Amino acid sequence: MSESPIYKVVLISDGNTGKTSLVRRFCEGHFVESRVLTIGVDFQIKTVQLGTRQVRLSIWDIAGQDRFRSFREQFYSGTLAAALIYDVTAPATFFNLARWRDELLASVPGVPMVVIGNKKDLGPVVPPAEAEGWAKFEAKTAFLQTSALTGENVEAFFQGLAYLAYKHHATLKELEKWRNQYPADSAIGG
Repeated sequence: MSESPIYKVVLISDGNTGKTSLVRRFCEGHFVESRVLTIGVDFQIKTVQLGTRQVRLSIWDIAGQDRFRSFREQFYSGTLAAALIYDVTAPATFFNLARWRDELLASVPGVPMVVIGNKKDLGPVVPPAEAEGWAKFEAKTAFLQTSALTGENVEAFFQGLAYLAYKHHATLKELEKWRNQYPADSAIGG
């Protein structure tokens, strides 16, 4: 039997939205309150079951502070799916999602995304309907609220992210196959 494929996914947002806590909840199965800011990038690998297939997620937790902006782009390369994360108790983190989306798409055009409202256990300040509307109509993606503290929807979030990565990888493979079959120099009229 062959080894499970590895799919790179990234979690991006402002600092203090709970990205690291979400990753630890998913990978280690418990909540670890993190007050230490991620420096640059941190990543973990976890095997996920997608129906009859097993895939390994390489989960990249990318630092959200502005001082890391100049080299964040290099961490986006190879991303197959991404999560735009905001803190449901901090409206500024929600309003900055468009900037995060644009930064990611400038480096990885067409990458599928999901919008995650984290810290649901604290009670949302950002109305869930507003966040869901932005995700659906502006970002053209799914929306989910999570709690790293209680574990609510964390498994569903990462399962969904794994599925997006799997589907995007399959699409990219098909495009590559098509490009090899129909090289540019054999275009009509060429």
